Amino acid sequence: MSFDEARIAVISGRGGGGAVHFRREKYVPHGGPDGGDGGRGGSIVLRVDGKLNTLHHFRRQSRFRAKDGTPGRGKRMTGADGEDTLVTVPPGTMVFDDASGELVADLVRPGEEVTVCRGGRGGRGNARFATPSNQAPRMAERGEPGEERQLRLELRLLADVGIVGLPNAGKSTLLAALSNARPKIADYPFTTLEPNLGVAELEDGLPLVLADIPGLIEGAHRGVGLGATFLRHIMRTKVLIHLVDGSSPQPLADFSQLNSELALYDEQLKAKRQVVAVNKMDLAQAAEGWPRLETDFKRVGVHPLAISAMAGTGLDDLLREAVRAVHEAPAPITAEQPMPTYRAGPDAKDFRVSRDVDGSWRVSGKAIERAAEMTYWEFEEPVRRFQGLLRRLGVEEALRAAGATAGDTVRVGKYELEWID
Repeated sequence: MSFDEARIAVISGRGGGGAVHFRREKYVPHGGPDGGDGGRGGSIVLRVDGKLNTLHHFRRQSRFRAKDGTPGRGKRMTGADGEDTLVTVPPGTMVFDDASGELVADLVRPGEEVTVCRGGRGGRGNARFATPSNQAPRMAERGEPGEERQLRLELRLLADVGIVGLPNAGKSTLLAALSNARPKIADYPFTTLEPNLGVAELEDGLPLVLADIPGLIEGAHRGVGLGATFLRHIMRTKVLIHLVDGSSPQPLADFSQLNSELALYDEQLKAKRQVVAVNKMDLAQAAEGWPRLETDFKRVGVHPLAISAMAGTGLDDLLREAVRAVHEAPAPITAEQPMPTYRAGPDAKDFRVSRDVDGSWRVSGKAIERAAEMTYWEFEEPVRRFQGLLRRLGVEEALRAAGATAGDTVRVGKYELEWID
């Protein structure tokens, strides 16, 4: 698990079971059924916490379970709902279903939330099944099982400006010089193993959020080096500061190489506005080569700025140019936000009849298995109700057509039934 990607298991709570209960009071000989419904199970909710900027906290906990609802009681008392479990994520978190790869939500703004696992509904008590022809029903429902999902969380940092460049170009030094960030800095490649965020205070008092994106090398779009793990963070930035090492033997070639990696990762990055800065002008080698390098850049339509992040020269001009570019830039690239709602429940008629290796029959289907889970098998009336459900849905006809005979074992979920035709 890396700092910007995590896999978590989420399980919502089961609904509480409905109660089978009859009113018993002195001088009330025929009180009737008064079993209450079970409470709803708790849900799993993801919420954006603006104070977070990594997914590191999922190293400590990657499994989340909500509380079950409590059972119903006599006197038509409904059980308490299970408490929801709140899972906090940083702004810019994309949530994917790990099995299907489908985007569940793109959480951007602080306070934004989405329910990723709905709690099971509470089972109905016997008071709900009373009819004129059955005034004393001895049946109720178990609570609906909760949902379980494996989710993949992917963080794409939210920043106005992303600082990109080859390893050791001085990105972390520049971020520290422009903002209040204090990244780890040293003179060897790949010092930065994860993006750093910093905030620069502008003259008008407005903040400018900058992100130092770790160094990218040839083949980064295929995952070489730190690779595509960090390229995704560039997607949300409005503007890029492309930092070139002025002391490099071939600064222009370095510039072209990194632009190629950006375009190969995502074609839309090719059109993202860049402010090009040639760094390390405090070194004699860079200062001497600047006039020729500036001319070479202008030949390809680029107007670079000469800076020294270490000495602090040229940074005011760079910051002003970055602010101007941010104001002129279009909205950053974001994923289309899906509606944070649930899919429709499974179709009860969507089932499959198959034969197990031991010769028994198996009826598979989310709806029919859920109905079996919600049946009180210890009471005769719920069992008859489940048998009627099999008949109405066409399960009996399908078993008969498949060759089931009297005495065969039929499995529905974890329950075994004996087939009687």
